[in-house]
Amino acid sequence: MKKLLIVLLLFPFALYAQDAVKDTLWTTSGSTTLNFSQVSLSNWAAGGKSSMSGLFMINYAANYKKDKLSWDNSVDLRYGFIKEKDDDSRKSDDLMEFTSKLGIEAGESKWYYSGLLSFKSQFASGYNYDKDPKEEISKFMAPGYLTAALGMDYKADDLSVMLAPVTGKFTFVTDDVLSEAGSFGVDPGSKVRAELGANVRVEYKKEVLKNVTLESKLNLFSNYMEKPQNVDVDWKVQINMKVNDYLSANLITQMIYDDDVKIEDPDTGISGARLQFLESFGVGLTYKF
Repeated sequence: MKKLLIVLLLFPFALYAQDAVKDTLWTTSGSTTLNFSQVSLSNWAAGGKSSMSGLFMINYAANYKKDKLSWDNSVDLRYGFIKEKDDDSRKSDDLMEFTSKLGIEAGESKWYYSGLLSFKSQFASGYNYDKDPKEEISKFMAPGYLTAALGMDYKADDLSVMLAPVTGKFTFVTDDVLSEAGSFGVDPGSKVRAELGANVRVEYKKEVLKNVTLESKLNLFSNYMEKPQNVDVDWKVQINMKVNDYLSANLITQMIYDDDVKIEDPDTGISGARLQFLESFGVGLTYKF
């Protein structure tokens, strides 16, 4: 939560920076969204449980274009929670992701020689609530992912496809306990795992209907040195539906498969690589800047 507060404190400076560059070669856009829901029950004959949940999101993009040079930067921050009656609150979503991509146009075409740098982690600790007591299974920089890629990027109005045959993927697990357990694919006791492979990154954003915008981000990574056929997949789809200037509805789905991340089956106790899936739908307040 401290990291979330730091981001919120720095957020006004981002707005100031936007005003400072709006008359230059930069194109900036961003939004903040707060979704909240509550159910309160008292002597309810049909049964049920009181609950409340919330989701806070910040999306920001700053893109530079001059002659043959382009530089695209984005920030994606999400934190959600859910609380049922007298139970402790639990997080329902947690993401911090920063991406920067620099490209030089390859002749008179839509292809660019490009380099990409991306960092992804989370704000708060995550727990396995099937264990008693609950077991901490993740936290800030456990894991943390840093990706550096070189390749070619095809850029159209609504589409970007980057093919990077030279990609370094670094997985960080800075927590001692999780490191000793070999979580997230690191060797037991190690805090960093380095992989060399190929990466495909596809980004698509388009207003498919009036006031309805579809965003899709797909990342595929294959490790040259170990099981290259087991491709890591990270695919997020977000549909934004504008009600008016301040109200909106958002549907987010995310599918992840990482062969190095072992997840325990609560029924059998067997750990293995599994398909991860997240779905979130909310209606709330949105402010665009």
